[in-house]
Amino acid sequence: MTINERIEQQLNDFPVLLYMKGTPDFPQCGFSSQVVNALKQCQQRFAFVNILEDAELRQGLKEYSDWPTFPQLYVNGELLGGSDIVVQMFESGELKKVLDTAA
Repeated sequence: MTINERIEQQLNDFPVLLYMKGTPDFPQCGFSSQVVNALKQCQQRFAFVNILEDAELRQGLKEYSDWPTFPQLYVNGELLGGSDIVVQMFESGELKKVLDTAA
């Protein structure tokens, strides 16, 4: 299975998927922590992948998404963005609306 196939399988398996540094209980960077907090405040269940544990996935995601940084939040297989975008969406109420559409 190629790295892109692995990513697509993960995105198909989980309607809300956060690629982050660390875990929701122990984020390894402030940006990942901000996205976790926004998701929790929206009372949204989400899956996560700790990209620090998989160098191949970490590099593959940068190429797959054409997005060079982490975290990366996907909803229904679509990249929403990183922490700045997700926090802005949370503050405007848009994040909750998008999350409510998650399959």
